[in-house]
Amino acid sequence: MRNKLQVKNSPLHGKGLFAKEAIKKGTVLGTCKTKPTKKVGMYTLWLDDDTRVDVTCKLKYINHSKKTNVRYYDDLSVVAIKNIKAGEELLHDYGDEWD
Repeated sequence: MRNKLQVKNSPLHGKGLFAKEAIKKGTVLGTCKTKPTKKVGMYTLWLDDDTRVDVTCKLKYINHSKKTNVRYYDDLSVVAIKNIKAGEELLHDYGDEWD
């Protein structure tokens, strides 16, 4: 799936992750590769047990929006929750603190 995703400039925030071709709802886009961290950075995720990890793969470029088309799951997999058109940016709702 990684070859179907492209990092480009985003109108929402710096860089974003975009579909190079259409992606069907339910498609697993990948699993976030991470490394433990003590510092909080732009690509840091807090896991439920207060563990912090930095995402080290291109999935880190998925930007926040209330109009989501992907979702992170507890195992850090990322799945399309809607059909995504070629050229469309991948978006996830990071929560109310990001509004």
